[in-house]
Amino acid sequence: MDLTKDNKNYIDALSYEDLLRRWRFTESGSEWFQGETGKYWGKRMAELRDTVDHVAISKAIGWGER
Repeated sequence: MDLTKDNKNYIDALSYEDLLRRWRFTESGSEWFQGETGKYWGKRMAELRDTVDHVAISKAIGWGER
């Protein structure tokens, strides 16, 4: 998916936890994780990862919860 201004603003407004939750639980094949938008999603997660306790957030989210 092309990275539009609206998509970028949406991604930028999400917390690391929100980004990770969607990354982990959105169905495979989602347009959000493809093309330029997908690359930006991953980049934004990487930027925020060092500013939070990413291990605790990952554990809190779990794998089977939505």
